[in-house]
Amino acid sequence: MLITTLLLAAMAPSPTAAVDTTRAAFAKCLRVHMKTSLEAKMETAEYEMALKATCETERDAFRKAVIALDRSAGESEANATESADMQVDDYHANFTDKFKDYKDTNSLPGD
Repeated sequence: MLITTLLLAAMAPSPTAAVDTTRAAFAKCLRVHMKTSLEAKMETAEYEMALKATCETERDAFRKAVIALDRSAGESEANATESADMQVDDYHANFTDKFKDYKDTNSLPGD
């Protein structure tokens, strides 16, 4: 019985791996959205508004993974949630800055 429990625990994805996987999926979705928005000649203000409503599935999975990681490290629910929200906000700000840079140079990101 103990061996089965240990094997199941070892096979469960670690909170760190979940954060890494969901972070990559979230960033990839944001990149695709940014490139599509640039190709559509979207204005910056419109992009900023659309960015918050895009990649919801990936964003929610990333946010939940960050919260789970922080909680497994002993953080309170409030602190873990605040950390996750700040990380999502950082991604939105980063992609908004990248969008502005690409728009200003009339270029597109590479694949």
